[in-house]
Amino acid sequence: MSRLDDPVAGEQIPPLHRNRDFLLLWSGSAVSMLGSTASLVAYPLLVLAMTGSPGAAGLAGFVALLPTLLFQLPAGALVDRWDRKRVMIWCDLLRALGVGSIVAAIAVDELHLWHVLAVGFAEGTLSVAYELAAGAAIPNVVHPSQLTTALSRNEARERAAVMAGTPLGGALFGLGRIWPFVLDTVSYLVSLLTLLFIRRDFQADRAADDAPDTTTDGTAGTGTGKLVAELTHGLRWLWGQPFLRTATLLVAGSNLLFRALFLIVIVMFKEAGAAPAAIGLLLGVAGTSGVAGSLVATWCAGRFSMRTVVVAANWVWALMICVIAVTDDLYLIGAAYALMWFVGPIWNVAVAGYQMALTPDHIQGRVLSAVSLLANGAVALGSLAGGYLLESLAPAHAAWSMAVWMVLLAALATLSRSVRRASFLPIEHPRRS
Repeated sequence: MSRLDDPVAGEQIPPLHRNRDFLLLWSGSAVSMLGSTASLVAYPLLVLAMTGSPGAAGLAGFVALLPTLLFQLPAGALVDRWDRKRVMIWCDLLRALGVGSIVAAIAVDELHLWHVLAVGFAEGTLSVAYELAAGAAIPNVVHPSQLTTALSRNEARERAAVMAGTPLGGALFGLGRIWPFVLDTVSYLVSLLTLLFIRRDFQADRAADDAPDTTTDGTAGTGTGKLVAELTHGLRWLWGQPFLRTATLLVAGSNLLFRALFLIVIVMFKEAGAAPAAIGLLLGVAGTSGVAGSLVATWCAGRFSMRTVVVAANWVWALMICVIAVTDDLYLIGAAYALMWFVGPIWNVAVAGYQMALTPDHIQGRVLSAVSLLANGAVALGSLAGGYLLESLAPAHAAWSMAVWMVLLAALATLSRSVRRASFLPIEHPRRS
């Protein structure tokens, strides 16, 4: 077995900062995320500089995000069937080659729109597989009692990468179109190097899991039926877990709201006459608040039941949106928005830790892909909803509609029997000597 087994009585569990494999995985992914965030900012700027067309820039963004909707379920099945570490190594290598081709094309002044679209689509597809494999690897790299701590550090890493990578991408593009993509290429190579030095396997022993997945009627199935059963196994397992099913639907509902609210808050600031720098400061404060939330997420997961975390998080979000809807004070709006970001990582770490602790390792990738598909689909719908609401309503009225939506979600969380029955994370606490 490649999972970390419980230590014998009296043996101390090494802290995460002495877990060599976790540190390599964490640091490699951090560098990769920094480079990816910088290039994500630079892609639309590059397309605008090439074509002068906002439509083309929007198309590039759409093509890069499309794989997150198309390939979640197939990628989840692949990272459960294939060696996860090898999948991540190939993803890093191919992403480095793809973005490196952008660097080469810029250097010789032969870059075309089709090239940017192709690399964006390929990079997005490979990133889906990489992220699912990395997520499924965590329970095999850390001790079960350290799972929430590891997830909280991953959450902090992701939010810090966004905070640092966004301005860095713009600054590097200002120095020259090539530099954000040079950084992205190097970041993938650094991530690849760290993976090569990790000793531990990223999945449990599959000897007991080699039997084919069965269909809903208990038969193995053949042909198309077997393929569908394989791809939807994570969704079906997730749907059979009452608490995880409810939590995932609540995540989808709140993600829809957050994406719409992001547009609404920006428009509210613009209509109040705030300068672009003030809007940037708002997003920076919110990002900092999110990092702070990730740092206390483990403490919260160890002291509050899942029911408390889920119900409290949803009501905090509902109340803060009501504050945003009723006030025109930009400082109060910013504070309420930042508090919503603070609560987000606490929710993410608690629910993700619960899901990972319950999910069998051989379907971990498929379950993660099912959750990601629902969450990313809600983000896309939230973008559409926010734009439609702002076309039809004043920003304050649009915020009120989001407040009503969030109050309904909070009430659902409060009344849900599966949420009421959820207790603490189903993992052992470390034994002490």
